[in-house]
Amino acid sequence: MTELNTLTLADARDKLRSKDVTSVELTEACLKAAEGAGALNAFVHHTPEIALEQAKAADARIAAGDAPAMCGLPLGIKDLFCTKGVPSQAASGILEGFKPQYESTVTQNLFDAGAVMLGKLNMDEFAMGSSNETSVYGNAISPWRGNDDAALTPGGSSGGSASAVAADLCLAATGTDTGGSIRQPAAFTGIVGIKPTYGRCSRWGIVAFASSLDQAGPMTKSVRDAAIMLEAMCGHDPKDSTSAELAVPNFEAMLTGDIKGKKIGIPKEYHMDGMPDEIEALWAEGRAMLKDAGAEIVDISLPHTKYALPTYYVIAPAEASSNLARYDGVRFGHRASLAAGDGITEMYEKTRAEGFGDEVKRRVMVGTYVLSAGFYDAYYNRARKVRALIKKDFDDAFAAGIDAILTPATPSSAFGLGEMNDEDPVKMYLNDVFTVTVNLAGLPGISVPTGVDHQGLPLGLQLIGRPWEEGDLLNTAYALESAAGFVAKPGKWW
Repeated sequence: MTELNTLTLADARDKLRSKDVTSVELTEACLKAAEGAGALNAFVHHTPEIALEQAKAADARIAAGDAPAMCGLPLGIKDLFCTKGVPSQAASGILEGFKPQYESTVTQNLFDAGAVMLGKLNMDEFAMGSSNETSVYGNAISPWRGNDDAALTPGGSSGGSASAVAADLCLAATGTDTGGSIRQPAAFTGIVGIKPTYGRCSRWGIVAFASSLDQAGPMTKSVRDAAIMLEAMCGHDPKDSTSAELAVPNFEAMLTGDIKGKKIGIPKEYHMDGMPDEIEALWAEGRAMLKDAGAEIVDISLPHTKYALPTYYVIAPAEASSNLARYDGVRFGHRASLAAGDGITEMYEKTRAEGFGDEVKRRVMVGTYVLSAGFYDAYYNRARKVRALIKKDFDDAFAAGIDAILTPATPSSAFGLGEMNDEDPVKMYLNDVFTVTVNLAGLPGISVPTGVDHQGLPLGLQLIGRPWEEGDLLNTAYALESAAGFVAKPGKWW
């Protein structure tokens, strides 16, 4: 019999409904897998008691004939989501001991749909990073290994989520994406990750990094799973002023695989200097696959793409500087020990110096600088104007009849842990070169595993869709997934 933790959401759902397995059996299989995978450092808090209680409740719902799409399915939850009574630290020392007395809207939606929480997953501190190396819990590690058998990054910031799904420690996981933090780790680990349109999923109860960019999404083993889970996650939330008051479609029902006549744009600006031949070849194969499926391939231009990274790395740190000002040691989380005579200023300074990691400090300082009186117009205001131009590039492409845009998801396969840790943080930031435009424009984007490199490591392609048309985007991704036939799995070494 197939090990239950290796099932997709769709397969597990069908087995639950046909009474072939119980949620308790599924949950126990995942808990066992997660507990035996300490070497991956994917889970930072295990919640077996909560999981088994939720699984028993799900089995009762199924027996009673009340089984919504996610009923009984065991998930991992990124540590950025507030979960009631469970540590929710955003992988930061400054939130040490914080247990929210409320549930994030996204996790509440999942639990209302019957999902089971196995525990909290590792991530980059406050979602700031592309390799999961800034976590207070230490690195999450990819289940994949290269030719030299060295430890690889699972990507970031949702690295624990990517590692856990790829290693079959859970059936799926939540992630968040501010500049590529769902799509890049999904590409690095051979799984599917979708960032929906900004406003599709509520941000309420998700620890804020950059409020105009952050968006939650599912990380799954297949496009069908992504459709099932996304429908459960999203919906209008009056507690989030950016939440769209739109009906949630049945995304799974839209997975026909028929993309005949769809126009797929290929942006010339995404052909980067120095991009590995393997990435270029994969991109060409993706174009051919979609063309063979009946789509029309159209060359397009997104002229302001070259300004996306600097624009992002002005806007995101500026918003982070504002959002992270609340962590001062007064109301919750870590508070530094004070010396005799220290006042409130010393408490703020010492608490923030001790609680924040180096990357978070760097971004807070950059953000504070670009928001300061003498530089606000030169940096932040200018970046906002360029952001509008980047969005207009996409608007123009879609207005010209383009249905989706195909690009690489990452500029390389997964790199080794420590490989990017030198004196130049920009090297790490370049990992976001293909993904940040999607966040700046507020569009939906999905990473689909479509091949492997010379080391056998996964490579992904990204599809970018029209706003609010996740169903069409998922269907195009489904066609690409079907054509690619990606089945590679990491060999178990942990």
